[in-house]
Amino acid sequence: MFPVALRLRNQKLSSPTFKQPAEVVRWFGAVQAQDFHGAKWALALRMRDATHAAVEAAFNRGEILRTHLLRPTWHFVTPEDIRWLLQLTAPRVNVRCGPNYRKYELDAGVFKRSHRVLVNALEGGKHLTRSVLKAALNRAGIAADDTVRLAHILIRAELDGVVCSGPRDGKQFTYALLKERVPAASTLTRDEALSELTQRYFASHGPATLSDYVWWSGLTTNDARRGIALVGRDLDKVSIKETVYWTAASPAPAKKTVHAAHLLPAYDEYNVAYKDRQPVIDAASGLTTSDVLGPVVMVNGSVVGTWKSSTEIAVNSGRTFSKEEKLAVTKAAQRYADFLGLSRAGALNLSFVTIRDWPKRSKDNVKQR
Repeated sequence: MFPVALRLRNQKLSSPTFKQPAEVVRWFGAVQAQDFHGAKWALALRMRDATHAAVEAAFNRGEILRTHLLRPTWHFVTPEDIRWLLQLTAPRVNVRCGPNYRKYELDAGVFKRSHRVLVNALEGGKHLTRSVLKAALNRAGIAADDTVRLAHILIRAELDGVVCSGPRDGKQFTYALLKERVPAASTLTRDEALSELTQRYFASHGPATLSDYVWWSGLTTNDARRGIALVGRDLDKVSIKETVYWTAASPAPAKKTVHAAHLLPAYDEYNVAYKDRQPVIDAASGLTTSDVLGPVVMVNGSVVGTWKSSTEIAVNSGRTFSKEEKLAVTKAAQRYADFLGLSRAGALNLSFVTIRDWPKRSKDNVKQR
């Protein structure tokens, strides 16, 4: 049987101990964050006590940053880790972005000019929105009206260590110069970086496979294998039905928590960080591996349904819930209400909807949700 309790513990969901958002991000190495609100909730789930406002404030202070790392998507990362992670993973992200670079006629010459424009606009501690930077690029003769072209100009600036996230301007994101936002830090050799990332992944995500690690990190299979070889004595090897899993060496087995529930956000590390997500899906839920990339309900480490993020929370599943499970989900919903700063009295309306033919949902079923 797959050791769900061990993964729950390593993911810091069954025993949240962190006090600051940066501690959570540092533990994982990087946390997927293209859904900004959901990613803040993902950090809070691993903390003893956290509110939406507190995590937002930590981001605005620069204690956690948001940039493109690993795969070509947004991730939270700490200031002390951003440079060595970029050095290790940016080349692979650039390969993935290559087709769009070519499609939008973005080459080394264009990037050299666009980097210069961004530096001139941002230097002096400025924090500017995407729309302001777009105007600066256009004035300099670098076409930036196409949203995809602009996005790739900014992604390349992130990957080259020119810019990173600044504090939010209202609800808008800003960019800042990395050299001004982040203090200088000692560099790591490539093997040191491989060792560090590999150790953090299997400590925080294990049990996980080599393929899981390749998917999450964006590294080549050869690099991932080398990383495991470099830290192998600090990892435990577990074979389950002929599949090899790795996890950080643990002095004691994780204990299963009965009727513990969580409302996970979209792209939570518990689901998105693995190529094979099937081991944690409750077969009776009717969910697919694609379904679990959205907001999901988890009970005792198994994904049992989906939920919608609002004050009207509907839990949808292909299975029924016991009285004890409903109580656990209710507690999880109240924790989400506390995160949002809602009052305890009538803060959330929670309902459970059982959809028997989940894999073949009809329009009528969708309306009932």
